[in-house]
Amino acid sequence: MTAQSLPAGQSKVMHVRCPDRLPEETYRQVLEEMAELSPVVQALPPTAALMELKGALRYHGMDPRRLGEVLRVRTLTRLGVDLRIGIGPSITVAATASGQISAPGGVLAVAPDQVTAWLGALPVDALHGIGPRQAAALHDYGVHTIGLLAALPSETVQRLLGGRAGRTAADRARGTDPRPVTPRMLPAAATVRRSFPRHTLDGADVRSALLDLVVQLGHLLRRRGQAARGLTLVLKFAGGASWEKTRRLAEPSGHEDDLRALAYRLMDAAGLQRGRLTALALKGEDLVDADRVAQQISLDATRETRLVAEAAVDRVRDKYGLRVIGPATVFRRAS
Repeated sequence: MTAQSLPAGQSKVMHVRCPDRLPEETYRQVLEEMAELSPVVQALPPTAALMELKGALRYHGMDPRRLGEVLRVRTLTRLGVDLRIGIGPSITVAATASGQISAPGGVLAVAPDQVTAWLGALPVDALHGIGPRQAAALHDYGVHTIGLLAALPSETVQRLLGGRAGRTAADRARGTDPRPVTPRMLPAAATVRRSFPRHTLDGADVRSALLDLVVQLGHLLRRRGQAARGLTLVLKFAGGASWEKTRRLAEPSGHEDDLRALAYRLMDAAGLQRGRLTALALKGEDLVDADRVAQQISLDATRETRLVAEAAVDRVRDKYGLRVIGPATVFRRAS
């Protein structure tokens, strides 16, 4: 069930709570799903994360609440994980909103013009960042709601909770929280997947699907400012069998030329003959920040030209969407 939502307005921060005791690998996969929607994701281990929405909303052409619903559906269908997602104009509001959602999950969006009224009615211990001892001190003073806390002079709150903690609590009770979402602890891997509507033999359709995954993975890595040291190809077959193989790149890369060449070698290594495929997955392994990759001087004019073209294509995709431009083979239709 999706939580009741207030109008989203210009809300720009998403706070995500995963189920308790979520395995680390699954948590990393949730971060990957978030990074597919926004390049600015801040991991809050072990089970929470933040997402900056401003650029993502323009890129995907949807409102904040809808983007939250898309993320929730993706993690449910792909990972079997339901999320509690809060959206607001600041980290405090978004995190407080996610904390108001009952398990298993839902989406609650709070618009900027609704913050004062919405926060004001909540119990004071519901404010994100207020711990049990602080809540007890406020209760002893007769402050039981966030609205009452917001109405107190900051000096009074500082005497009750201490100087810095009091100033912070008073500001956050009034919806003031200037902290930005800072990209941090992106997952060490990135995965893209493709399922076939019917059992498919190796051939033009499979190669087209693999190239499409290369395009998606390369664009995802470049948007996140990362490069892969290796690739893993996973093939799923009718009947439930699977095949998986990993190989290292000559040097870390997020460029389609390098990813495509290695992905094709991995597919050739599978030695498919009459295997009926149901799905493909391509994973970039052992990711590093792209700015840490040494830029080699190249005498290959063709490669340099393709890299310039790739950057231009990325700008088109960032403005109009991933599917508006790409290799012709990716857009082929089976007869």
